[in-house]
Amino acid sequence: MIPAVEVKPFPFARIFSEPLVASSAEPAVDVGALTTQIATLEAECERMRTEHEAALAAACDEAFHRGLEQARAERETALLSAVDALQASVESLEEGLSQIEVRLAAEAGELALAAADVLAARALNIDPAGVIDQAIGRALEQVRRGQPIRIRVHPDLVSEVERLIAERQASERRRLSLLVFADGTLPLGDASLQWDQGGLRLDADARRAAIRAELDGVLTAA
Repeated sequence: MIPAVEVKPFPFARIFSEPLVASSAEPAVDVGALTTQIATLEAECERMRTEHEAALAAACDEAFHRGLEQARAERETALLSAVDALQASVESLEEGLSQIEVRLAAEAGELALAAADVLAARALNIDPAGVIDQAIGRALEQVRRGQPIRIRVHPDLVSEVERLIAERQASERRRLSLLVFADGTLPLGDASLQWDQGGLRLDADARRAAIRAELDGVLTAA
């Protein structure tokens, strides 16, 4: 036996061809506004990128100039240090040269004095009377014509001095009044010439002292 079926009404509309209606309306999308906003954002990004590149370029330029200034400063400092070192070297060299110059001047003075002594001794050894004859010539330039001159020499040189006086007289037109006297107190080569208004002394030691004084004066001035 078939059970009985209870028929109940549908809990919803039975017309399925009708569209369903939403409970609330969704807002419409504004495409134009979105496009404008995107364009604005792209322009802002481009501006920020341009500013970033400009700032980076400025920073690089400033860093370059700072590095260049530092390099110049370091170069100037190095140059100043080199100049100071060179100046110190020049001053040291000048001081060394001055010391060498003083030493050479002293050695030259001693050498000149030694040479003068050697030459004087050689002149006395070779021709002591000739040295006296030269002194007679200088005396004749100081006295008036005809004034007598008394000449005192070592006894060993009397004859030789008289011979030289005779030769001088032969070449002179005026009459020479030259009197030679022997003096054992005089060293060989020395002489004493006297006349009324003055005199002349030929002294080897005095000549050496005069030469030394002259050399000392030159060395002191140097």
